Amino acid sequence: MALSLLERVQVCLFRAFAGFFLMLFQLFSGGAAASSSRNKLPPVSNPLLLLPATQLARKIRRKEVTSVEVVQTFIDRIQEVNPFVNAVVKDRFAAALQEAAQVDKLIEEETGGEEVLEDRLPFLGVPLSVKESYSLQGMPFTTGLVSRRGIVATVDAPPVALLKRAGAIPLGVTNISELCMWSESHNHLYGVTCNPYDLERIPGGSSGGEGSILASAGAVIGVGSDIGGSIRMPCFFNGIFGHKTTPGVVSCENQYPPTSGRWSEYLSSGPMCRYAEDLLPMLKIMAGPNVNMLSLNTKVDLKKLRFFTIPHDGGSAFTYPVSKELMDIQRKVAERLECDLGVQVQKVCLPELRYSFQIWDKYMGLPDKEGKPPKRFADLMGEPGRPAWPLWELLKRMVGKSEHTMAAIMLGLIEMIPISQPAAFIIPKKEKLQKELDDMLGTDGILLYPSHPRVAPKHHHPLFRPFDFAYTGILNILGLPVTQCPLGLGEEGLPLGVQVVGGKMQDHLTLAVAVYLEKTFGGWRPPGAN
Repeated sequence: MALSLLERVQVCLFRAFAGFFLMLFQLFSGGAAASSSRNKLPPVSNPLLLLPATQLARKIRRKEVTSVEVVQTFIDRIQEVNPFVNAVVKDRFAAALQEAAQVDKLIEEETGGEEVLEDRLPFLGVPLSVKESYSLQGMPFTTGLVSRRGIVATVDAPPVALLKRAGAIPLGVTNISELCMWSESHNHLYGVTCNPYDLERIPGGSSGGEGSILASAGAVIGVGSDIGGSIRMPCFFNGIFGHKTTPGVVSCENQYPPTSGRWSEYLSSGPMCRYAEDLLPMLKIMAGPNVNMLSLNTKVDLKKLRFFTIPHDGGSAFTYPVSKELMDIQRKVAERLECDLGVQVQKVCLPELRYSFQIWDKYMGLPDKEGKPPKRFADLMGEPGRPAWPLWELLKRMVGKSEHTMAAIMLGLIEMIPISQPAAFIIPKKEKLQKELDDMLGTDGILLYPSHPRVAPKHHHPLFRPFDFAYTGILNILGLPVTQCPLGLGEEGLPLGVQVVGGKMQDHLTLAVAVYLEKTFGGWRPPGAN
């Protein structure tokens, strides 16, 4: 469907405006590029770092390796790579080694056999990384706000508690974007996190620290949260797997900031990991008492599924075009599915996707059932004190005195200006898109959709393309489960990938496709691999 004249003008003006400020940024940012030797991580040398969590747990249970050995190996790797990527912002290494020693003692004393341990403690002795916005007892709980410096979690968030109860051992907490509302993990409390494939590029946000340390082989499993792509963008930019669950399955309690308005309908917690085989067992644990809402024990026959592909959003005024290499790799996925499984992958066009950002923006601002609007971003910026004044913070920023990042200030300013079109126009667009996708996917449909218009951008460049997250954000508003899958490395040595979307409560289907894609395209590649 062609753009209207007004929409074409909007596209031209927006891109000219963004391009002008990007040019100014590049002109005045200065600074020589990092040398090639400093721009690469040390190679992975210990084979324990290259095993899925389920295999590590099996080796620990069988006494082929001790939990202390495994935990120490990952600690060593974090200490090796963290000076490069700045992903882990607070560690608990001493406590983790003590807990690993207790695991080894438990295994020595266990008389019921390996099967008993596997059933009761499936991740016994396996290291875990945790996003800093999750409450992890004894660890910082700031979400990157300078004003929350010194706040320490007193309890574990439910998904973290469930993984610990399954035997996992947290090594520390990882960096986030300020208040978890930006596509780059940067704040004035912990600094900037880097992409392990190119330190001059972003790891995504808000779970960027998780994505970075997992891709660096400093962790094997981790937990993230996602209200606009905060699991999927970091997984895409860092070439790992991540799953945005159907909302309401995995608890989002004891995270900061708390939900307000209708955010709980769009926010999902989910697993992040390097190996697809770890997604399903992690989700079974993280879902806790809600696990029976999903059909996670159902065997999936991929040949019986219906497949669809949408190569781009149709030309939104707010997002940049999807790059050729990303459209090409998505086309190759469709071709392999047809060749390997004998299925037909149908290419479809849904014109309402052009309004993805406006839909996300409008629905994030809707009041809850009692009519109470969501908390303003400027209010959250000021926590635990008075609300921030974005214009005043911008002036302070110009003289280097603001405690907030430019991204947070910009979001506060955007909040003051109505961008999306009136609700009377946007809400029918969303309802039509919802019906089209629900009818199309049903209980046996899979959709391939781009994760982002381009591979990982350079640091701070999202400031000039702020709405490209709409490719992930729209799926939060639609309430669909999505698995982010890596598809090798592109022309610049940066990860490629695709979103695998299922119908509501059909998480098991997207997870099964992820396992297939890992076998077909190779999954995670160590940074620096050809």
